[in-house]
Amino acid sequence: MEGGLVFIGDLDLTTRKVLKWLVERKPIKDIVEWANAFSLWPVHLMTSCCGVELGAAYAPRFDLERYGSLPFVSPRQTNLIVIEGTLTRKMARVARITWEQMADPKFVIAMGACAIDGGLFWNSYNVVRANEVIPVDIYIPGCPPRPEALARAILMLQQRIKSRGITRHDLELIEKNLKLEK
Repeated sequence: MEGGLVFIGDLDLTTRKVLKWLVERKPIKDIVEWANAFSLWPVHLMTSCCGVELGAAYAPRFDLERYGSLPFVSPRQTNLIVIEGTLTRKMARVARITWEQMADPKFVIAMGACAIDGGLFWNSYNVVRANEVIPVDIYIPGCPPRPEALARAILMLQQRIKSRGITRHDLELIEKNLKLEK
C-alpha cells in the first residue's frame, strides 16, 4: 500500500468530527449562513385582513421571492411562520402545532396589531398574543401593515440570521442530520 492512508478507529466518529470541523471553518460557515438567510420559506396563519397585504407582498410589484422567500403550504417544508391576525385559544394550538412541525432553524414573524397585542379584540377572554404561544423573532406593527413592511421584516430577519452566525444548536442539528447509520 504505497502512498495510501490507513485510518484506525471509528470511521463514524471520525466522519462526524471532520464534518463538524468543516462547518465551523470560514468558507463552509459562510455558505450555511447564506443558505439559512436566503431560504426563508414561510407558511401563513391567516385569521384576519393582514393576509390580503401578504398576498400583495408576493405579487409582482413587491415580489418577495427575489429575497429568497417562497411561500409553501405544508409546515414540514418551511422554516418561517407568519402569524397574521387575531390568535384565539383554538388557533393558538394550531400555531403551536405548526411551529413544532417546521424544520430547524425556524423563525416567526407576528404581522399586524392583532397578532402582536390582540388589536381590536385586545380585551377578549379568548384572544392570546403570538409571543405567549411561540417565540416571535420580528414584529410588524400596523392595521394592516403595508407590503413594504413585510419586505422590510424579511430583510431584517435575514440580517439577524447572518449576524448571529452558526450557533451550537445549528451544529447539533447538522451533526444529527449527517449521522451515518451503522
